[in-house]
Amino acid sequence: MKRYGLLGHPLSHSFSAGYFSEKFAREGIDAVFDNFDVPVIEELPRLLDRLSDLAGFNVTIPYKQAVIPFLDALDAEAAAMGAVNVVKVTRTPDGRRLLTGYNTDLIGFRESLRPLLDQLRARMAAGSATVVQPVADGDQQGIIQALVLGTGGASKAVCFGLEQLGVPY
Repeated sequence: MKRYGLLGHPLSHSFSAGYFSEKFAREGIDAVFDNFDVPVIEELPRLLDRLSDLAGFNVTIPYKQAVIPFLDALDAEAAAMGAVNVVKVTRTPDGRRLLTGYNTDLIGFRESLRPLLDQLRARMAAGSATVVQPVADGDQQGIIQALVLGTGGASKAVCFGLEQLGVPY
């Protein structure tokens, strides 16, 4: 049986354990999903030492950035944005644990926004939609711009995704 989980603190807001436990049962997946409510990130190595069957875990507040020094590798996009929300746990042939960080917040945000931007840009090109951005010396028409509120791990993915989509913020 494989073990997965959610690392963060506090976790009372999270529905992940219930969601994934039901999903594993419904789909016949031999796995469990636990919440790892860790008050300080420095407890992570001890947690990992106790869970030899851990195959991976999600990362939530406040550790999306703080977990990075504990990882052995980062996927290119997670490294570029400086935030991780998924950690894959693998073992070398000699049994050494390897932790690789990824960011799926980026994929979810970018791929949800892309079709909406494509539609809006098409409407703007056809003249059936106008987006106005006020600027100091007057109004400029035809500019799509975003406002990002927050500076945490999720906002890093949002900002990175906006840059990839060519949307200033």
